[in-house]
Amino acid sequence: MGMLTRASTTVSWSASPTIRRRGVVSRLAVRKTAVAGAIILGGFAVAAAVGPLILPYQPNAVDLERVLQRPSWAHLFGTDNLGRDLFTRVVYGARVSFLIGTLGVALSVLVGVPLGLLSGYSGGRVDLLLQRFVDILLAFPGFLLALTLVAVLGVGVINVVVSVGLATAPTYIRLVRGVVLSVREQTYVEAARAMGVRDSRIVLRHVLPNCMAPLIVQSTLQLGTAILTAAGLGFLGLGVRPPTPEWGTMLGEGQTYLFSSWYIATFPGMAISLAVMAFNLLGDGLRDALDPRMARAHAR
Repeated sequence: MGMLTRASTTVSWSASPTIRRRGVVSRLAVRKTAVAGAIILGGFAVAAAVGPLILPYQPNAVDLERVLQRPSWAHLFGTDNLGRDLFTRVVYGARVSFLIGTLGVALSVLVGVPLGLLSGYSGGRVDLLLQRFVDILLAFPGFLLALTLVAVLGVGVINVVVSVGLATAPTYIRLVRGVVLSVREQTYVEAARAMGVRDSRIVLRHVLPNCMAPLIVQSTLQLGTAILTAAGLGFLGLGVRPPTPEWGTMLGEGQTYLFSSWYIATFPGMAISLAVMAFNLLGDGLRDALDPRMARAHAR
């Protein structure tokens, strides 16, 4: 009986991984909103990678003879109060904002997933203490927690990444714990325990793979939230140090000229909105594509 249970468990996780990936991609491809989100994000990625190689201006090049010029063929998004080309700064800002978002989410995963696994699988006092600590953190809005952290750590790219990452880590702890609580009661996990398999091996082989689908979806959605949080910090002057082009910082610099030179704040704001919307659309599509119930409906 133990051999039969172990064999069936192995098949469930190792059989045809390529086919499973193709199934997810095919279900994702039929969702137009998810495809639209992927196209928008692809456009940002291409612009961030290729733009610096072909753009005629430097992001921090000051030209006092071209101050506050309206959008034109020479300057597609106009120029700011120092004569810097806004289109160039928005393109370079995509690199900074996406870097902050990616590293912030990566830090959240590195902190939240192990603690979630420990909390859910261990149970008892460990779970109680960790969850009460998570409850305290979740009592504060994520942006307020990031604002508090960056106020303590100081401004700068690294400190913003740390603040954004730690502020969203409780979400991952709670998410992973919920999955673990469900998986650890499954028959194949109990069979593995009965066979004397070490807890660390059970967690890595049976529990963690079950967390991957919700983690992928949550991370995709969280990337938009991280960019938005970093932009909010930059808008308040607590984010990336000027003159580094970052969308939130640019938005904060443009608020003074909102009525006279609307384009200074409008285009960075549009970039933030498009990026966050694209991540949300892609995340929603991934959630449906990775949902087993949706997979069965698609198969019919």
